[in-house]
Amino acid sequence: MQIGLLLFPNLTQLDLAGPFEVFARTPGATVHVVWKTADPVRTDRGLMLTPTTTFATCPQLDVICVPGGPGQIDLMDDDETLDWLRRQAKGARWITSVCTGSLVLAAAGLLDGYKAACHWASRDQLALLGAVPVDARVVIDRNRVSGGGVTAGIDFALSLVAAMLGEDAAKEIQLGIEYDPAPPFNAGSPHRADAALVASTRGKMAPMLARRREATDRAAARRASAAGGSD
Repeated sequence: MQIGLLLFPNLTQLDLAGPFEVFARTPGATVHVVWKTADPVRTDRGLMLTPTTTFATCPQLDVICVPGGPGQIDLMDDDETLDWLRRQAKGARWITSVCTGSLVLAAAGLLDGYKAACHWASRDQLALLGAVPVDARVVIDRNRVSGGGVTAGIDFALSLVAAMLGEDAAKEIQLGIEYDPAPPFNAGSPHRADAALVASTRGKMAPMLARRREATDRAAARRASAAGGSD
């Protein structure tokens, strides 16, 4: 089983590292960290991560996973990355994402008519790209599997392992990594956090969300133009 996680500048490292930890413990799996070059990549918080393969050398993947983070905005206009995803998707068994990685899949035309999760602050943008936004931590729609924001990547990966190999395999991994969440505060979702906190957090994110929306609008316009040209 060949599993590939897309690495790109300014991604949120836990979007990648959480699923990687689960997938690396999956029986029979070889996990690849993929980017255009083999050079180290800087994440949005400064951690440097190193690809294990490149677009040119990556084998056909059974599982494609696209993380999210601020760097996702640039990927929306990155034809090289979007084309690579489309090529890999033709032979992949599972096409997946974490956080705003679902917007990248949608920009590539890989979520048309599929239900998908996303970070709560950007979930609504999926609808502009032909996907069906779902307010859930993990969404499975046929062979598309998506996780919500950041920490949901662990839930997503365990759910995917269960779908591929059965619940016992997923439970063994969960126990091995002692994944037993007990957060100190009940503030991890806009449904449970104080309204003032949600408003304040959204306000701090506003400039980045505006840039993300602009990138989504451009991607939606390109899709509409391509569809019109094919008529």
